[in-house]
Amino acid sequence: MEFDKKAYANSFKQCVADKRINKSQELFKINLFLKKAENSLQIAKNIKDIKPTKDQPPKLYWNYWAITISYYSMLYAVKAAILSKGYEVDDHDAAQIALGHLLIPNELEKEDLEILNQSHKIFEDEYVHYFEDAKKESHIARYSAIKTYTERRLDEIFDNSTKLVAKVGLLLQENKPK
Repeated sequence: MEFDKKAYANSFKQCVADKRINKSQELFKINLFLKKAENSLQIAKNIKDIKPTKDQPPKLYWNYWAITISYYSMLYAVKAAILSKGYEVDDHDAAQIALGHLLIPNELEKEDLEILNQSHKIFEDEYVHYFEDAKKESHIARYSAIKTYTERRLDEIFDNSTKLVAKVGLLLQENKPK
């Protein structure tokens, strides 16, 4: 599905009006959320790679949690990025909306960053799709009675989480303590 910047802008305005997205000056939380994202990603990797013994739950159940923790690592990174723009979010859908509205540059902004040789700062709309996909899979993993995940699908969600967390870390590196 094609990314609709205008729809995200309209949804953002509605979330602000509904107080699901709020202005915030609590910038100290940026590094806290980023650390939480990075550490959650490490935990997800450990759970993803576990080889359960016969006395432990089957691998399927570990995979549920690896997907959920991978998604939450994305959520924490997104919350850090949103906070760097002066906002905080109250729920997961508002986080996706703020991500799409605040971090995806329009064509003019993209051109400016490319001219300044800062294209590494361009946050592509694919990251919004990664977030949306992981959010959906995490919800299914948490709330459905049964769903089997192939190792390929688990790896895809984990890899996308890794990419998103790394990209946010790169974008926010000037906020990290020296």
